[in-house]
Amino acid sequence: MEWREEGLLLNMRSHGESSAIASVFTRDHGMHSGIVRGGQSRKMAPLLQSGAQLDLTWRARLEDHLGSFVVEPIRSRAAAVLGSRMALAGAGVVVAMLQFALPEREPHKDLYDKTLPLMDLLGQDAVWPLAYLQWEMSFLTELGFGLELDTCAATGSRDDLAFISPKSGRAVSRIGAGEWADRMLPLVPCMNGEGEAEDADILSALETTGFFLKTRLAEGQVGKPLPDARQRFLDVLRKRAKS
Repeated sequence: MEWREEGLLLNMRSHGESSAIASVFTRDHGMHSGIVRGGQSRKMAPLLQSGAQLDLTWRARLEDHLGSFVVEPIRSRAAAVLGSRMALAGAGVVVAMLQFALPEREPHKDLYDKTLPLMDLLGQDAVWPLAYLQWEMSFLTELGFGLELDTCAATGSRDDLAFISPKSGRAVSRIGAGEWADRMLPLVPCMNGEGEAEDADILSALETTGFFLKTRLAEGQVGKPLPDARQRFLDVLRKRAKS
């Protein structure tokens, strides 16, 4: 068995004295692991940092075997990550969320196509948090928990949408919410691509998406808490919002 394509390096862990097991995210083969011979060597280890873009050739005798990778670096994102706390936390949360939720070898082509542009924005701290919010909403959609924010679930109106139902994940207008408004989640305008996107607004929006990540994905499907990396990213963004 053999295939070749590009992939995003998520994680490396040691395997024996000099090899490593790489976990990558690819467009056609999803999250996939394989042994990299010499992956711990002085020559290879600096090139195989989380977030790197790689040309991958995977080989195995049988399809369900772990197999091995032959890797060629295409693009390193280490400089962007190491130059900014925001970028470091950002790269960490993307990698952690992918490993947390994606089953091995299950393609998620749309999510892959949205992940690479996000990773290429690392180091552009002014725009990255909003881009991450948009990615996280796409992440929910990809896993079957997408939010429907176009019309009010109660009235069908597109006007004055202010809330999201915690039960359905659908938008609700102020009129539609009525006396139930205090039980709703906020629909922050930047979630619909409207208005300004200050750090405080993005944080509020991420609290809303975080509710669905926790209740539907972590507790409902995966059965374990959200990665700590997400909270670390929120802490970095919150600190910037206060400065």
